[in-house]
Amino acid sequence: MTGERVERLRRNHRDEIDSAVLYDAMASAEREERLAGVYSDLAAAERRHAAGWAEQLEQLGAGRPQVRPRGRARVLSWLARRFGASLLLPTVAAREQIDRRRYTIQPEAGDALRDEERAHARLLTELRAASPRGRAAEALARTEYRRGGGVGGNALRAAVLGANDGLVSNLSLVMGVAGAELSSATILVTGIAGLLAGALSMAMGEWISVQSSRELYTHQLDVERLEIATMPELETEELALIYRAKGIPTDDAHALAVRIMRDKDTALDAMAREELGFDPEALGGSASVAAIASFVPFTLGAAVPVLPFVFLSGTAATVTSVAASACGLFLLGSAITLLTHRGVVRTGGRQLAIGLAAAAVTFAIGRLVGVEIT
Repeated sequence: MTGERVERLRRNHRDEIDSAVLYDAMASAEREERLAGVYSDLAAAERRHAAGWAEQLEQLGAGRPQVRPRGRARVLSWLARRFGASLLLPTVAAREQIDRRRYTIQPEAGDALRDEERAHARLLTELRAASPRGRAAEALARTEYRRGGGVGGNALRAAVLGANDGLVSNLSLVMGVAGAELSSATILVTGIAGLLAGALSMAMGEWISVQSSRELYTHQLDVERLEIATMPELETEELALIYRAKGIPTDDAHALAVRIMRDKDTALDAMAREELGFDPEALGGSASVAAIASFVPFTLGAAVPVLPFVFLSGTAATVTSVAASACGLFLLGSAITLLTHRGVVRTGGRQLAIGLAAAAVTFAIGRLVGVEIT
């Protein structure tokens, strides 16, 4: 048992030394002074952890381990200095997550080290999200939200795609049944059934997705509330690190974090937004609103190829259905240009071609199946 414990402590020590070397390389390669300071602090913390593991090894009589990084860490350090600190962000973030989980089940780790590794893992996740690509995506999402007063480009995109799904799927279904040369009444019933099945499925899926997210956010808030109450010093330091990563000077970031942590409600709101990344008041939005927003566009789109069979029959109904659906496909493709700023004719024509191609395939299959049955 002692041999296994010694080997485990040695592995912990080697991993912490490697992490410290990586953070040193990232600090020296980082051009932004604020991030370089964060990486330097992380390197110092990893060396402190390594010293703790070395001390435990000496107490067990295993001797003082060598403070030398492994080859992989040296190669990664060279890459960071050559190509920039952001290159290693995914790697170090994954390492911190592994360390956090591993130390959770190691009795030698202690609560202080576990808490610090947990804070490191969260900080690296925040830094990774704040990389240039992450900042661009976040800025884009926020811009779309503000432009629409809360229902912006993303809502328009969802509505257009929902209507397109309904139109293409139900047009294909209707044409498949029409190809089999079944009666207009059968086609109408089939189309209505497809409309309801698809719309209800979309609405239920959206409701479950949003509701599950809300429940997850609620659980995360409960955990964060407990951590603020039981370990306020650690949460204060964690919030200060996040503000430093956002560009606030060290002293100002710490003062701001201390001021926020004086009120538990304010602290919870700040940690939810800055660390967890969601609005604690909205909790990801309303599940019912999301379900309705999914149900309505799909239903409107799916109704287009079905309506002609309410008033017409036979070939006239089929031709009218295809014509109405073609108009709908072109209009939906044109609506997408509000987001993409591409040419209306090109985008609308592309949407039209794809939708009619899907309908033609199902019509041909329906004709073949119909012939086989008859």
